[in-house]
Amino acid sequence: MRPATKHAVPPAGDICRLSAVDLAGAIRRRQLSVREVVTAFLDRIDAVNPLVNAIVSLRDRADILREADQADAHLAHAGHSGPLFGLPIAIKDLAQTKGLRTSFGSPIFADFVPQEDDFFVERVRKAGAIIIGKTNVPEFGLGSNTYNAVFGPTLNAFDPALTAGGSSGGAAVALALDMVPVADGSDFGGSLRNPAAYNNVFGFRPSQGLVPAGPDLDVFHAQMGVEGPMGRSVRDMALLLDEQAGYDPRAPLSHHKHGSFLEGLQTAAAGGRIAWFGDLGGHLPVEPGILDLCEAALGRFANISFQTEALVPDFDFEALWQAFVTLRQASSGCALKAHYDDPLKRSLLKPEAVWEVEHALRLTAPQIHAATVRRSSWHKTLLSLFDRFDLIALPTAQVFPFEVSTHWPTQVAGRAMDSYHRWMQVSALATLGGCPAVNVPAGFDARGRPMGMQLIGRPRGDMAVLRAAAAYEVTLPWPAGA
Repeated sequence: MRPATKHAVPPAGDICRLSAVDLAGAIRRRQLSVREVVTAFLDRIDAVNPLVNAIVSLRDRADILREADQADAHLAHAGHSGPLFGLPIAIKDLAQTKGLRTSFGSPIFADFVPQEDDFFVERVRKAGAIIIGKTNVPEFGLGSNTYNAVFGPTLNAFDPALTAGGSSGGAAVALALDMVPVADGSDFGGSLRNPAAYNNVFGFRPSQGLVPAGPDLDVFHAQMGVEGPMGRSVRDMALLLDEQAGYDPRAPLSHHKHGSFLEGLQTAAAGGRIAWFGDLGGHLPVEPGILDLCEAALGRFANISFQTEALVPDFDFEALWQAFVTLRQASSGCALKAHYDDPLKRSLLKPEAVWEVEHALRLTAPQIHAATVRRSSWHKTLLSLFDRFDLIALPTAQVFPFEVSTHWPTQVAGRAMDSYHRWMQVSALATLGGCPAVNVPAGFDARGRPMGMQLIGRPRGDMAVLRAAAAYEVTLPWPAGA
């Protein structure tokens, strides 16, 4: 947990260590000026970011400070301040930011400056945040190792020789090293959860539809990727989620939220039952040491009135994974086809992007339909499990952070990986169920490599998942972040 401001003004050097909730409160009470806060974080970025390359497309300092001064003047005249007022935030480089370069990690878009914001970015601005730049991503978000030909790799917050994870790798490292107070991310195959695990922070994948996605060409079919918050605490994630979430008519599959998530955390979790899936009875290859850390983390739940039962559902998990692969190709592969069709742009695509497109081109309508039916069957299975359990727990990743120069693990625990994302199969279960899932820090191995554990809740049970994560957070013997 981070130190609280309460009613004392912190020393300048401590500003970046404060929680986002406490910082926002100190700004509203005018105990800290927006200029002081923004300056502290910009100084921190100057000192740390060259070592890890987490934040990219950083705006000019003078322009950012001018915006900070305008915010201070607004407050001085008793102006209304939104929940994120004055907080410096860097937006993931897969989300469009009006007037600020958005590269998607691709040379094709190296100089692209959008004319509109993504829907959640609009909301972040309206809530008073100051957008200072972007956070680094893999090309088009493909793969759980953050590197690209535009900006290069992002390095792990704990060991610069290792990967930061992805695709929200820049966001996780920026958080862990106190370069931003809170961060956004997105998650299709674990991109809010994996980098959070690899950098000892929290990452929350909301229920499908809670945070409206867009603007997109496809507003009905793409249902597996979601936007969500990352934070050094559960409360900080709830602060950002309150602004991201809620229905937008431009995103017809989005839905309304019911109350404030931050206020909802004032009600403590009342305990419950957790189904521990582990490695799915040996189906998932998992690097030695990961299950031990997660089982020790589950032991902390016993102290907060949660009971754990080991369980492997009766389901064909290989067929479920193949359904995920098919649906991802039908979504991501088809979205990338326009670049693939242009020979000049195709030459700029990473091999994983080409792989998605070429497999998408071979898909048939019956194959896609069969994958959606399999997904629906899994959803039904999950609903029956949630009749008996409050949460499902699994490792967040199947391997510890690996060498950053390794694009993706080709073997896990002696088993060959047949695709660039097979080693992240453990993340697909929540995605295919449309379920909320949070990464909570689980600890470190003997080499000091971080790992996390997923807590998955019933669809639209976001508040319950956040409450459980907050209760667990109190049991941690170490703070989140580096």
